[in-house]
Amino acid sequence: MADDDRFWETNALDEMTAEQWESLCDGCGRCCTRVVEDEDTGEYHRLAVSCRLLNTTSCRCTNYTERFDHVPGCVRVTLELAHEATWLPETCAYRLLALGQPLAWWHPLVSGDPATVHEAGISVRGRVVSEEYVDDDEALAYELE
Repeated sequence: MADDDRFWETNALDEMTAEQWESLCDGCGRCCTRVVEDEDTGEYHRLAVSCRLLNTTSCRCTNYTERFDHVPGCVRVTLELAHEATWLPETCAYRLLALGQPLAWWHPLVSGDPATVHEAGISVRGRVVSEEYVDDDEALAYELE
């Protein structure tokens, strides 16, 4: 990848095109898992329960363009969320760039290979179960991190 292709190092988040913004997603699938907040500590806990639209092997949405029609709780990562949402994974490119941090070596934009997010053990591949197989009462027993 040529240095001038490393747009994430030269463009602020609010200067990126829609295509550049979308390409920041590393395909880890973590933001497609349930997150609960501990009311006593304010800490967030990510559960190993994924959205029913998440392909748990590829860690990509099976209906990305229509996800908001099918999953009312689906959240669009915006510039504001990138700066403020502490529930986003610490490895999330949107969050890292908002904090002025570099992307990790395994990020597909850096490595040039979408498989490195899985090889590095960052993705939820093989570590989550779809919400369609878990009762809401059981979900808390499935802590991911």
